[in-house]
Amino acid sequence: MIVDSHCHLDYFSETEVEEILTRAAEAGVERMVTIGTSIPQAAEVIRLVDRFPQVWGTVGVHPHRAAEGEMPTVEELVALARHPRVIGLGESGLDYFYDKAPREVQQEGFRRHCRAARASGLPLAIHARDADTDIARILAEEREGGAFPFLLHCFSSSPWLADRAVEMGGYISFSGILTFPKSTELREVAARLPADRLLLETDSPYLAPVPLRGKRCEPAYTAHTAKVLAGCRGVGMAEIGEITTANFHRLYPKAA
Repeated sequence: MIVDSHCHLDYFSETEVEEILTRAAEAGVERMVTIGTSIPQAAEVIRLVDRFPQVWGTVGVHPHRAAEGEMPTVEELVALARHPRVIGLGESGLDYFYDKAPREVQQEGFRRHCRAARASGLPLAIHARDADTDIARILAEEREGGAFPFLLHCFSSSPWLADRAVEMGGYISFSGILTFPKSTELREVAARLPADRLLLETDSPYLAPVPLRGKRCEPAYTAHTAKVLAGCRGVGMAEIGEITTANFHRLYPKAA
């Protein structure tokens, strides 16, 4: 079994979701996590996880949307995450590539999600783009108040950030970017990280892996990234499935 630890099923229609779940099961992707991007959107996440037993969810505010309305409090985030099939927080973090929200607003939102993760004990899915130094700094500062579980999702940052995250107890999730021809450094990172910190995802409907570039991505495509990750590690598909699924359940113990 393979788990798609990060996808956006609310981008698809109801009929499409049913078809997507069928194709995912056929590809060996039997479980997936649909991700929160705003407080209003949390209702859609909860609707999906209530309807489909193979889908779990997270709640949170994407850095692109950090300036849309009032940022939720730590207490509000924790309350939303009490739903039995909400297994984590996020995605939150920093995106200095697009800078769709002021950086100080992104940073405050990120800190609140870190504190909610600590308060709830649930892992935080972190979006990090062109912000390695501030991601590492804020994680270190927030962990001074107590450790909390986290993963860097759709990892495409520097080897330095991967190492800092692992040192702080974090996990690293690889998307279809791992399969891209120019992702040599990323594959080198995937080859050397501790096996017990690796996860898989699609970030669908974005970032379809080779050989499906240009298509709308979906959870079934996790299998293509799994094949490349297995090659990086010098193991077979069955073993990479076992490793990443065990890691997923260790990081997300609420996903029973």
